[in-house]
Amino acid sequence: MKKYTNTGSKDTRSGFGDGLTELGKTNPNVVALCADLTGSLKMNAFKDNHPERFFQIGIAEANMIGIAAGMTIGGKIPFTGTFANFSTGRVYDQIRQSVAYSDKNVKICASHAGITLGEDGATHQILEDIGLMKMLPGMTVINTCDYNQTKAATLAIAEHHGPVYLRFGRPKVANFTPEDQKFEIGKAVQLTEGTDVTIIATGHLVWEALQAAETLEEAGISAEVINIHTIKPLDEEAILTSVAKTGCVVTAEEHNFLGGLGESVARTLALHKPTPQEFVATNDTFGESGTPAQLMEKYGLNAASIVKASQKVIARK
Repeated sequence: MKKYTNTGSKDTRSGFGDGLTELGKTNPNVVALCADLTGSLKMNAFKDNHPERFFQIGIAEANMIGIAAGMTIGGKIPFTGTFANFSTGRVYDQIRQSVAYSDKNVKICASHAGITLGEDGATHQILEDIGLMKMLPGMTVINTCDYNQTKAATLAIAEHHGPVYLRFGRPKVANFTPEDQKFEIGKAVQLTEGTDVTIIATGHLVWEALQAAETLEEAGISAEVINIHTIKPLDEEAILTSVAKTGCVVTAEEHNFLGGLGESVARTLALHKPTPQEFVATNDTFGESGTPAQLMEKYGLNAASIVKASQKVIARK
């Protein structure tokens, strides 16, 4: 099995910040808007280098979305930045009416997603945002796994016309994907080949899936790991090709099992190839305060849970 190396833990929000900084130098139409969280979203370098293209809206997220939608009419490419909870739940009406319905070229960039926001607790964490965004017609939904992939995705969405939801996180996590990668929206990345079980993961759970695959290999189980960074549009071909070999699948995500990646995969399988599936996700619950590691352990969002789910689904074949 192919092994992956953590080249140094880095937070995915810094991947967004560095990607935005690069876009500032290469694309004069890119503008950035922030809801009073410039430092948390790593947007300081863009603000310092291009003050005429940076707009501090304050704690007025709905206003930020409306302004961003208006800016697209003049040919600008607005990137909005705040926490995932405030990027979606607080401003769903504005996103639906002013961005998605109107097919505006707004890039909604959301940090501090999931329970790995940690100590700020349930009011700031969000585990429903993928479901909220993927149900909007025309909305592209991306959930990146490490620093390198987040930077590559930030650059790629500037070239994509249409509304995008880009989801990333707060903590430092393993950085293991190629620095020079080409990010293809809607194209899954097969990380390992396997014959016994398909593990489809997104976001912070991709690295956990790779660790789970190594543990399974030690037990004589061959796991195929697929990184689904784009949840919508979903790479159905990659999913169906893999499960045709393995005959079962585990989905892993830092999100509620209702409305997330797992449900999108389940729909694909139900329509084309009914297959045993297990879900590693939160079980219809809010989060709570704690360190990211403590919360991932408590809610079963880790390699150990992926191993157990793989063993369970293999037994169902």
